[in-house]
Amino acid sequence: MNTDVIVRTTRLRAFLSLCKLRVNSLIVFTAMIGMLLAQTGLPPPLRFLAATIGIGLVAFAAAAINCLIERTVDARMARTRGRPLPRGEIVPAEALSLSMAMGGIGLYVLHAWVNDLTLWLTLATFVGYAVIYTVVLKPATPMNIVIGGAAGAMPPVLGWAAMTGQVTQESIALFLIIFLWTPPHFWALCMARRDDYAKAGFPMLPVTHGIRHTCMQSLIYVALLSVASFLPVFLGMTGTAYAIAAATLDLIFLLRAFQLWRSYSDAASWRLFCYSITYLGALFAAMFLDRLVASWLPM
Repeated sequence: MNTDVIVRTTRLRAFLSLCKLRVNSLIVFTAMIGMLLAQTGLPPPLRFLAATIGIGLVAFAAAAINCLIERTVDARMARTRGRPLPRGEIVPAEALSLSMAMGGIGLYVLHAWVNDLTLWLTLATFVGYAVIYTVVLKPATPMNIVIGGAAGAMPPVLGWAAMTGQVTQESIALFLIIFLWTPPHFWALCMARRDDYAKAGFPMLPVTHGIRHTCMQSLIYVALLSVASFLPVFLGMTGTAYAIAAATLDLIFLLRAFQLWRSYSDAASWRLFCYSITYLGALFAAMFLDRLVASWLPM
């Protein structure tokens, strides 16, 4: 492999790193499930593809802006100092150009092939995460992730709006699940990496109120999440198969959060963080699989 190819490959990886592909893959997945649940049958393929691409590109743009804004504090944190901007692999102007291009293309795709309600909701989500959360809330209050989590909870609403042109109680139920999931998910990471956040100057809850308080808050939110996870059943969106899956996932989440509160360790906190990712992906997959199984069963 010649030098030019190596350089191009390295820069491509750096640009992809700015997009936070692992985080945003879960975001886009929940949006796709929102689209699938909004339809009785399969959604129109072109609109489904366009909505997925549009929402995904705007999510990537928001991630790039987040990396751009936080590049100086990222350089002080062990978890983030290897990102492309702190390392100098990409300059700020390139990150800004990448974000503007992806965001602009994503919004155009939503306007041209989906609907304007989804466009405006997606733009509001971008502003909520990239500006309100990153610039205003994160450096100002230990409740930043609770308030700012509303932006991260929007993807299934975006997916639902993309298919129906409406925001309904069903889509709000999906929003509430992710909204309640976000604090215990993020606090588990913060507790395990609290020294990093203290060094960066972020007033995260484990830094300002301590581990014990954060563990209790996490347990409360997991309990509320366990209730909210049954809203799709109460609203008739899902049936018994999903209810069983949700109950199982909730029980594991509750037990792990309770054990963390009883006997904290950084390793256990990290395991809770990892499980929370599995939990959300599995919960939304269970919603779709339940709908799929129900469509196969004779009436």
